[in-house]
Amino acid sequence: MKKFVLYFLLLAAPFAVHAQFDKLKDSVVQLYGVIMTADSLKAIPLVSVVVKGRNQGTYSNDQGIFSIVVLKGDQIEFSSVGYKPFTLMVPDTFSGNQYSIVQLMVQDAQYLPATVIRARPTREQFERDFVNTPVPDDDIEIARQNNDASKRRMLARTLPANAGEAAATYLRQSAQKYYYQGQAPPMNIFNPLA
Repeated sequence: MKKFVLYFLLLAAPFAVHAQFDKLKDSVVQLYGVIMTADSLKAIPLVSVVVKGRNQGTYSNDQGIFSIVVLKGDQIEFSSVGYKPFTLMVPDTFSGNQYSIVQLMVQDAQYLPATVIRARPTREQFERDFVNTPVPDDDIEIARQNNDASKRRMLARTLPANAGEAAATYLRQSAQKYYYQGQAPPMNIFNPLA
């Protein structure tokens, strides 16, 4: 009986895989078309064509032509600088594996914030500000300040141990614990160096 079930599964598996492949093959669509401006019907180059929900996309070429493989029911987003983004839903009711479109995009006006133009300062104002501007120390002076003994002591007290120091401390404590495994560690009461 077990052999019969095994033979049946071995014989039925290719048909099940073939049915799944046919179903997937019917849902794959080659989407291609041209992207143009809505007002003058000029081709728009380098429009981003992205499938929403997946890391899949392409760009239109210099003539605005694009081609991408998608699934039926996918949402395709067209976006370009200076144009309003547009989302297209690939219909899942048509038959066939190719779908062509002419996508028209509307220009999007971008308003920049106002720019205030001021007069240049006078020579006296410039000299005053230039002289009073604090100049940061050069690299050698910063290194001298960092090597100061009091600053090193303060940094040693406040900075946490880095990964190497922490690992060395942990390993030293583990070695101490394993060295005295099964017995009490010695008490350094009478050790004058402890």
